[in-house]
Amino acid sequence: MPSARFTLRLEPDLKNWLEDEARRQDRSAGFLANKAIESLRHDTEAKRRAIEAAMEEAEKGEFISEKAMTAWFLSLGTDNELPEPGPDVFVRAGE
Repeated sequence: MPSARFTLRLEPDLKNWLEDEARRQDRSAGFLANKAIESLRHDTEAKRRAIEAAMEEAEKGEFISEKAMTAWFLSLGTDNELPEPGPDVFVRAGE
């Protein structure tokens, strides 16, 4: 697919850094900017999916208490490691 032209304004120090980095990598400034935007898109979409999944999980109303999580965490690496805790707090919708 052909690329589309996009123009933007950059602060002078950021523009200088981008051009210097492009020279160091033997790439164009546009290539690096495109890669940075792709990375931002990937990270943003992954964060959005994680939040949506967490919200769906929270809708079930089943949670692990801080007390249970702390006890489990503090047991890690000891001779008496506890099993991973399961839900011990239950909230019905609307409460």
